[in-house]
Amino acid sequence: MNIFGGLAGLGSVASVQLEWRTRDGSAPQTVTLRGRGAETETLPLFTNKDSIVGDVKATPIPGKKADHLGIRVQLIGQIELASERGHPTDFLSLARELAPAGDLRQQAVLPFEFKSVEMEHDSYKGLQVRLRYLLRVTISRNYGASVVRDFPFWVRNYQPVDPSPSLAPVKMEVGIEDCLHIEFEYMRGRYHLQDTVVGKIYFLLVRIRLKHMEIEIRRREYTGSGKSERTELETLAKFEIMDGAPVRGGNIPI
Repeated sequence: MNIFGGLAGLGSVASVQLEWRTRDGSAPQTVTLRGRGAETETLPLFTNKDSIVGDVKATPIPGKKADHLGIRVQLIGQIELASERGHPTDFLSLARELAPAGDLRQQAVLPFEFKSVEMEHDSYKGLQVRLRYLLRVTISRNYGASVVRDFPFWVRNYQPVDPSPSLAPVKMEVGIEDCLHIEFEYMRGRYHLQDTVVGKIYFLLVRIRLKHMEIEIRRREYTGSGKSERTELETLAKFEIMDGAPVRGGNIPI
């Protein structure tokens, strides 16, 4: 079992945790995501049609009781544009009522399960848009504001790929007329998430001086449509593959 997220205060008299598990009681898979700079975030990992199972633990402060109007958990899928920050659109919303109105005098362990959830969209965190899934625990109170705590998780779907086009080599030619002619060749056009890109660069014509060469992996992101369409380009990785002047007929392995 894995506990993600910290504690959410119920006023000053209780705390809340969410414990994830699978239907057989084991801990779910996790994924570590890169954030800003060197920051990373570890989240539970699920795929389409998985069941989301766990326990909400509400614990009162010793010697005190916490009155409430009910406890529930929601499974929410949201998409949010940077231009609409703070106003996400929900494309998925499921709910389970965990406890009726009452009071907490000791820790309450409240199991929940969302069976075979339709999660056909992959989680995504880009420059202009993000798509995310989360569990939202709400404790409605007799007085004061309700306590709301979000526990995000990640969805990644895997689909079989037709091997015939994806295994074909990819070739691209670039250059400057009568000065430079370079040909790039990669083993194939599709790769899995932990794959290695292998290829070669051929120098067919070199009549200008080159000092070094870099290759970048970029992600192009499109949002909106028509006049409101925006394109963002993000460099995910950069590699120096040549330091020095190439010669005609030479090649560089990638």
